[in-house]
Amino acid sequence: MQALELKIPPVVQVFVTASLMWALAVAVPSFGFTLSVSSLVAIVFAAIGVAFALRGVLEFRSAGTTVDPRVPEQSVSLVVRGVYRISRNPMYAGFLLVLIAWGMFLSNLASFVLLPAFVIYMNRFQIAPEERHMREKFGEAYREYEAEVRRWF
Repeated sequence: MQALELKIPPVVQVFVTASLMWALAVAVPSFGFTLSVSSLVAIVFAAIGVAFALRGVLEFRSAGTTVDPRVPEQSVSLVVRGVYRISRNPMYAGFLLVLIAWGMFLSNLASFVLLPAFVIYMNRFQIAPEERHMREKFGEAYREYEAEVRRWF
């Protein structure tokens, strides 16, 4: 299982999940729903998700640390300000919000079953290895941060 750790870029995971959500919505049209505000809800979730993820990227860039999650050992500083006071993983949380928006846009309940799979995959193969590296590199400072700020939201 460790062979999958930090191998697939999270953006690729988002596109794979979004594609599977679409395929599931097409395969099981009977789970479709009509909600008069689904487009509005989708736009709001997508906008918040993109803003959240972008703020995470900008905080990393301003701290001069890597944004590439496949190489956590290249992190040069522990970023705990801005959006990182809300979530230890705002980029991933933003991706999840965008996927929720996509599910609303698809208007199919079946597509939402893939969201927990996305979270489970990200927790196991992306976030857990990143956190291991952060604990090793930043020690007690990261442990304190970990105790204060939630992983997702």
